[in-house]
Amino acid sequence: MIDLLDIPHKVTNDCYNRSEIMSQGVLSGDDLAAEIAAIRWFHSIDFGGLVSSGKVPLDTLKHNATLMFDKCPVAGKTVLDVGAWDGFFSFEAKRRGASRVLATDHWCWSGPGKGTKAGFDLAKKHLRLDIEEKDIDVLQLSPDTVGLFDVVIFSGVFYHLKNPMAAVEQLAQLVKETMIVETHLDAEDYSRPAMVFYPGLELAGDPTSWWGPNPTCVTEMLKVAGFRTVDFTRREPFAPRGYFHAWK
Repeated sequence: MIDLLDIPHKVTNDCYNRSEIMSQGVLSGDDLAAEIAAIRWFHSIDFGGLVSSGKVPLDTLKHNATLMFDKCPVAGKTVLDVGAWDGFFSFEAKRRGASRVLATDHWCWSGPGKGTKAGFDLAKKHLRLDIEEKDIDVLQLSPDTVGLFDVVIFSGVFYHLKNPMAAVEQLAQLVKETMIVETHLDAEDYSRPAMVFYPGLELAGDPTSWWGPNPTCVTEMLKVAGFRTVDFTRREPFAPRGYFHAWK
């Protein structure tokens, strides 16, 4: 992911509704604003009119949630969110009626990543959504450690892994119905499955970005992992990112 975490952070108040915030009974408006401002956010989270200033704007996240969930409604489903970070998609899945949501992360929550778990913890506490959580690395996820889920979300993680195929095969074991993969893309001038390897800072100066697959590559990897049908949707026109919905 492109690193913009060093930009100044502030709390946006354009939709500030103090009574709605205070009615949640967790923090007063001023105290909540101060806690939000103290966190370096990746996701922009709406705390009931008070929105955290995240690297990814709220409108963009809502657009991405539409692409993610319109093809895979989660009402009544169990959902695993891999690499949840601040938890926007975990919270969104629960808002859309998921019966159970487990948010997992390690790289950002307690590992070497630049994120922390502070944003997730504050949002979970204040929004009062029934979200389970587990600090666990991707390759430690298994039926024994977390169980099986109707839907597995794997957003923004694939290209940060040195061995993404191992992760896809590992996660496929947990999926009862659908896996949703979102990733950076490259090598789109090749018709055959291909990935570009980034051994250094080639992708936006980020040393944790290792791969740029083309859509055909991700599709075929998912099929090799046991998914029968895969659908690709580009995140925005001409953008080098997209969503893959894979069905068992």
